[in-house]
Amino acid sequence: MSTSRPTRRGVLKAAAGLSATTALGATGVLASASAAHAAGDGFGLRIVDRNESDARMRYYRFATDAIGWNPGVNVLLPDGYHSGGRRYPVLYLFHGGGTGQDFITFDRMGIRAWTAGKPLIVVMPDGGPAGWYSNPVSSNVGPRNWETFHIAQLLPWVDANFRTYAEYNGRAVSGFSMGGFGALKYAAKYYGHFASVSSHSGPASLRRDAGLVTHWANVSSAAVELGGGTVYGAPLWNEARVSADNPVQRVESYRNKRVFLVAGTSPDPVNWFDTVNETQVLAGQREFKSVLGAAGIPHEGHEVPGGHFVRPDLFRRDLDGIVARLRKA
Repeated sequence: MSTSRPTRRGVLKAAAGLSATTALGATGVLASASAAHAAGDGFGLRIVDRNESDARMRYYRFATDAIGWNPGVNVLLPDGYHSGGRRYPVLYLFHGGGTGQDFITFDRMGIRAWTAGKPLIVVMPDGGPAGWYSNPVSSNVGPRNWETFHIAQLLPWVDANFRTYAEYNGRAVSGFSMGGFGALKYAAKYYGHFASVSSHSGPASLRRDAGLVTHWANVSSAAVELGGGTVYGAPLWNEARVSADNPVQRVESYRNKRVFLVAGTSPDPVNWFDTVNETQVLAGQREFKSVLGAAGIPHEGHEVPGGHFVRPDLFRRDLDGIVARLRKA
């Protein structure tokens, strides 16, 4: 399965890169930021499984009231993390939808090689097969509050257990497909949390084409995530939730952030899912780039051949941009 997570029990991050400050840990005890403790419980998360044997990749699984099963997370540490006391910026990286996608997805793709030598912590959590990085309107299978898990629990847990910068300029968020949407959504709704946002083939418009993406979020979540419940409500949407989550309606929330977008221009013509998916992604990202441009908000957009898949070359380019934008280790 996946390897696991780092060292450190509670840093609330004070000062700068090389300092060995003290901070309040997850258990409420003062601990030295330079000490090598195992990660602890806190912020509504109780560790039920872990693997901290790998020098870079750490794995944890949590019990949490926010999710009706025990979600996992991989935390990828930079080279040299254990040999010094530096603090690092953090990238939250979200997987796409589907029953084969989870917190191990990017490890399978090669994230260790892509980040080799880069001074960056990468946090890759579960988001459910069709959780849409949201607290759903309804669920028939127990709690599936992914937004609460990621923002209210996991983010402060990471800051308390690893040497991070717990600040705006210390965090980025990125993702593929459904995860790209989640990245755009979180960056807007939680403006002060993330200085950089990237969407690799992620939808950026929920209302275009009669709300096709919103309908897909409802249908997919009902089928494989919520036992017939929905993310946005059916047959009528919760309009306030759609507006709050819709990137094209939150354009001012991307001001003063680094924005990086990727979409394919030639999906597989014989693959219905690929064609519908990436065609909608491309149209939505074009709409999003148009409103960003009209508002005078800088952004970097790439429209490249192919359909709905991760492009390692652009992913590596994105990682370089993230490191350049965030506070230095």
